[in-house]
Amino acid sequence: MGGTNVPALRRGLAVLGVLARHAGPVSAAAIARELALPRSTTYHLLAELEAAGFVVHLPAERRYGLGIAAFELGSAYLRHDPLERLAGPLLRRLVDQVGHTAHLGVLHGNELLYLLKERPARPQTLVTDVGVRLPAQLTASGTAMLAHLPRAHVRALFPTASAFVRRTGRGPRGPAELRHLLSALRRRGWAVEDGHVTPGFASVAHPVFDHGGRPMAAISVTFRHVCDGAECGGTWPDLADQVRRTATELTTRIGGRPG
Repeated sequence: MGGTNVPALRRGLAVLGVLARHAGPVSAAAIARELALPRSTTYHLLAELEAAGFVVHLPAERRYGLGIAAFELGSAYLRHDPLERLAGPLLRRLVDQVGHTAHLGVLHGNELLYLLKERPARPQTLVTDVGVRLPAQLTASGTAMLAHLPRAHVRALFPTASAFVRRTGRGPRGPAELRHLLSALRRRGWAVEDGHVTPGFASVAHPVFDHGGRPMAAISVTFRHVCDGAECGGTWPDLADQVRRTATELTTRIGGRPG
């Protein structure tokens, strides 16, 4: 890289830093003021970052937010050993407490990637395993994180019904149903899925938050549950509380702040 590109790179990183520090989208004028940059330079940097997927432009609001590439970069950090080493003993303890399989997962685009899996002494057969990816909107871990992302990010991940993969006939079928599901999740405080991934199994999950209160991972517990109805309605609050306690402890250990 030529020396003349280094200042531009530093400014681009500074723009990302501003967007990361703010809770919501930010106007170009506010970014320019905060960084003491000419507006023309700010717009140029935003255009380049948008083209690379690190920034998303919200025309109706005339503001900018972090794009999917920035989120994926943050998720990639969590796939290194430190997070897994910290989470491993906590998952093992959770499994011993509840007697069900526990997972640690992160978002990778619009999919849920499993990083860790701890099983009880007599595990039941599941499709989930370390390295497996599943449609995020079908999993409890995926929706637990999606519910705490900015709505613009969720729209970018699931813009149309064609982005919704289905496995068992259950789960959201389009953006409107996903919005309704995430809204209910936020009110309840934890995520559930019942037969969305594997018939005869259900899961509950809670997110793990980073230092800015953003969802960076999720812990889930999966257990046998047969439900013949289209809408089963189970939420398992007692089990969810144990999952929440584990997720909160991991949030604390990584220096995070509950959302």
